[in-house]
Amino acid sequence: MIIYNVTLNVQEDIHDNWLKWMKDEHIPDMLNTKKFTKALMTRVMVQEPMGGITYSVQYTSESKEMLESYYEENAEELRSKSKAFDGKFVAFRTELEVITEQ
Repeated sequence: MIIYNVTLNVQEDIHDNWLKWMKDEHIPDMLNTKKFTKALMTRVMVQEPMGGITYSVQYTSESKEMLESYYEENAEELRSKSKAFDGKFVAFRTELEVITEQ
């Protein structure tokens, strides 16, 4: 199992609209690709020196191959839908391999 983790820092002036978009549109669109089995969105409790509000969204994928197919088939289109928020957030993406879940 692979977790595709996206950590985002969002400027406060767009926060409410961005959060609504994430919950109502972007995360459902990600899940609708059928490349992910679930998504977990969390707020990072540490305040960043640069300001803003930070979140982590963890999308669970069954395999590295499934994640690669997301990159090839869906990533560009879904990322382009965030254009309304361009320049108002930064995103850092990592891939995590699940070793054990207890």
